[in-house]
Amino acid sequence: MTDFTTIEASSRANAGKGAARATRRAGLVPAVIYGARTDADLIALDPRIIVREMHRGGWRSRVYEVNVGGKKTHALMREVQLHPVSDAPIHVDFQRLAAGERVHVTVVITFTGEDKAPGIKRGGVLNIVRHTVDVMASPDNIPSSFEVDLSTLDIHDNVRWDDLKGTEGTTPLLQLPNFVIATVVAPTTDVEEEAPAVEA
Repeated sequence: MTDFTTIEASSRANAGKGAARATRRAGLVPAVIYGARTDADLIALDPRIIVREMHRGGWRSRVYEVNVGGKKTHALMREVQLHPVSDAPIHVDFQRLAAGERVHVTVVITFTGEDKAPGIKRGGVLNIVRHTVDVMASPDNIPSSFEVDLSTLDIHDNVRWDDLKGTEGTTPLLQLPNFVIATVVAPTTDVEEEAPAVEA
């Protein structure tokens, strides 16, 4: 079951650059909720909400319940436009979720058990091939993350898509069978070559 993160927003009546600038002058971030064959909703958000969610990580697969004066909409945060100098958010796009319509989400992978892995204890190095995976999922079953247990991995062992926990009901977009997520590689040794002695 998908967990929802509730955020408060206010409605704004007008579209266009002038209205967006006025919203920013008021200290808010203009945003739009589109999709699900419904007219777009124009809203405004506290910029601190957007910054908080971006710092949390995993916001591209987090389902938001956007509350606008009591009207609640389930949506994904699709794009955040940032100011080119200050990096402050200046516009946000949300995609409205519709029951029965699968959506494309980017899910973060979390790694556990690294301190117990035999291969890492023997000097091996964890090589993470993918930190995220793009999948198709139902709006009712969007995972917040996929989990990987590294505690049994030895040198040259790897973790693949089939080893991830929490993938039920999702379909990876990468068209490779059981692709690699991470491997434990052997430690590298720097070999210093002795320069031949030069006779005077």
